[in-house]
Amino acid sequence: MRTLFLKEVRRFLRVPGQTILSPLISTTLYFVVFGYSIGTRVKDVHGVPYIEFIVPGLVFLGIANNAFLNSSSSLFITKIQGTVVDMLVAPLGAVELLFGFISGAMTRGLIVGLCTWGVAMFFTGVHVAHAPLVALVLLLISYNFGVLGMLSAIWAEKFEQVNFFPTFVMLPLTFLGGVFYSVDRLPRPWRDVSLFNPIVYMVDALRYGMLGGGDFSPWIGVAMLGGVGAIATGVAARWLRRGYKLKT
Repeated sequence: MRTLFLKEVRRFLRVPGQTILSPLISTTLYFVVFGYSIGTRVKDVHGVPYIEFIVPGLVFLGIANNAFLNSSSSLFITKIQGTVVDMLVAPLGAVELLFGFISGAMTRGLIVGLCTWGVAMFFTGVHVAHAPLVALVLLLISYNFGVLGMLSAIWAEKFEQVNFFPTFVMLPLTFLGGVFYSVDRLPRPWRDVSLFNPIVYMVDALRYGMLGGGDFSPWIGVAMLGGVGAIATGVAARWLRRGYKLKT
């Protein structure tokens, strides 16, 4: 498992411009464009300057997208190349395979997310209201989207299918998940609809930890992350144990 983890880390570190620098620049541009263009019109949200308010959401974006992309692309490429057979015959159990891939995905996601946070601190200063909560939520976010990437890669049979989840599920839920606005300020019925979006609570939990306030209790987001992670882990471990869509 340690060897698989190191392989995953070395894989994305071979092309840091693509795997780390590129998403970091994209997320930073979101920060600059939304923070300064909209921030001049929206002075604050719940007493927090708008440019600071969007930082937790952008950190979430960096971690979630990169953790998902790392595990999904890595496993899917091994399927396409046929090298997944080598892993299946190696002395690795389903749980070891699962956590080997996920730990690599978490590493990439956290590197991008923390670098994004570091860039934001340059503009806004350091804001950490509840450090233990922030650490817990960051780890849970990277884990959740790492295991969801595994599920996507196992299920997919074409490159288009790998991109289905991030394009048609993650992207709309994320941008409608309170990254750039407070759900509390939405008019009805949109506020009621947003309450069914799990990413709303995940972003809000991170915002509470960083800024000290949010629209909901942060433990709702933690419970949401824990529940999604537990279910996804169970399904992924079962699929790996059976060799679902991996054995030909």
